[in-house]
Amino acid sequence: MTTTSTIKQTRAQESTAAIERLYITMRHLFNRGFYKPMGISGETLRESLLLLRPEIYGTIADEKAEINGLIYILERLPDGIEECRFINLTSNEGYDKSHFEPIIPPKRRRNCYRIDDEQMNIEITRGRSDIYDILTHLTFMFIESHKIANKVLVGEDGKTTRDWEKLEAAVQKGKLNQAEREVAFMHLGNVLGRTFEEVLKAHNTFTTKKQPERFLHVIYWMGKLALDEIVHNNKRTITFSSVLRERLGHHIHGEVWANNIKSVLKDHNLLHRPLHIISANMHSVMNSIYAHQVLGKEYKDKKSFDVFEALSDPLNNQLRNKVKEFALKNGMISIDDTSGTNIDVQVFDTAKIDFSKSLFKPDTSMPDDEKPVLFVMDYAFGEQAYETIDEFLKPFKEEDEEPVFMTVDSVSIMGKAGILEGGKGDLMIPNAHIFEGTADNYPFENELCASDFENCDLKVFEGSMITVLGTSLQNKDVLKFFYESTWNVIGLEMEGVHYQKAIQSASKIRKSIRKDVKVRYAYYASDNPLETGSTLASGGLGITGVKPTYLITIKILEQILN
Repeated sequence: MTTTSTIKQTRAQESTAAIERLYITMRHLFNRGFYKPMGISGETLRESLLLLRPEIYGTIADEKAEINGLIYILERLPDGIEECRFINLTSNEGYDKSHFEPIIPPKRRRNCYRIDDEQMNIEITRGRSDIYDILTHLTFMFIESHKIANKVLVGEDGKTTRDWEKLEAAVQKGKLNQAEREVAFMHLGNVLGRTFEEVLKAHNTFTTKKQPERFLHVIYWMGKLALDEIVHNNKRTITFSSVLRERLGHHIHGEVWANNIKSVLKDHNLLHRPLHIISANMHSVMNSIYAHQVLGKEYKDKKSFDVFEALSDPLNNQLRNKVKEFALKNGMISIDDTSGTNIDVQVFDTAKIDFSKSLFKPDTSMPDDEKPVLFVMDYAFGEQAYETIDEFLKPFKEEDEEPVFMTVDSVSIMGKAGILEGGKGDLMIPNAHIFEGTADNYPFENELCASDFENCDLKVFEGSMITVLGTSLQNKDVLKFFYESTWNVIGLEMEGVHYQKAIQSASKIRKSIRKDVKVRYAYYASDNPLETGSTLASGGLGITGVKPTYLITIKILEQILN
């Protein structure tokens, strides 16, 4: 019994050390300005990732290719990056004023620019977490590409297997008929060490109207550049622009973002009103307030969440636009981001909202200038949460005017997180955030509790949450250690500590907001990284996420408005 426990603990310690090495190495390479991922300079990153074997990256340490992990990273990297030998990470340096068209990955809001056949530029405007995220995904992609190359290379002179030659011929042909495609899949399966069925499934996931043979294309280019590295020593290179290295950590984008919003609040005479900050998506607060008023007749005989499920359907744009148009005429102000943070904002002036047909019953006798203002910000990314909230909670100062202190009454954070017990859609109500890899921990008084969500047909867990440096680096050994330890950890996410650091410094040290500011945190489970097949790489929540999203949103709004 003791021996088994010791082995598990040792593996958890090894994994923790690997995570620390990854981040130290990334910072070193960033300060250096460039590195070659498959050269000596990238060796520590590769070795640490292979030792760690994160759950999202599945079979990264095995001989066969990891398809789900590849799908996961390519949804977060720009289209065409597999073709590029040179990847340049930049700050916002004016590419939006050029002829280059921005490429925005479907699951990460970042602007990327294809400079030429060999180079991709990726704009970093969301802080260090963005760099960690990209470098981790690229390291995984390069490791996988060398698996492909080593599988098809049969001699030092660059001679390749028949499977590779057939795959190359299929890619060069372009559009394939069904018979040609299936022949290519058979050869591709041999290259990847995967079955025909697995290749077909991956093909269906990757296919787009613009790129019907995208999966074949991606694997071919990954292998082609890796072969070029092995045979001709043409190493792929990642560089960090000098402007990015100068700007990182100085809150440049966060300061612009915060001042833009404060200017809008001033223009609408809202700066002195009680302000409630909510970090959420750009639909749940709006829909919770207005949907029943706008769509009540259509959904009056249906269950309460049916209207929200209908609004969450990707095909129901017309329905969503109907609610948004009504909201903009009845108290909602929409502020699209122009700072580079990629965080849009909605402001709700509750003095202009008719709540008679809504889910909420606020005090109507309250004077309009005392009614709350809801400030809803889209999700931040990792350390960006500190940059944005820290800047927003500072007093607003224009040139020759006295600083105006923000009248912040509460800060509410909702979002998705990994759960360590339970399944997708279940709820987590934290009472502390622990910062992974440090001695920092942030206990707090949460205005929300498990009893607020009784009889919701979802499991609800209370305890500590780990704020991780990157969800793509978590492995079972580390998470199991936290789960089984006295830390009482219920889940993991990326922003909690950073929000808490900003809130506590503003309220307790700088005293720029009230000392007794109320805090609400609630998460719903996007995945369970301790369960094989239930990681983030297994796919999104779909309709499962609607109920927990709106349960949390409605409870936050009830506490603020009622």
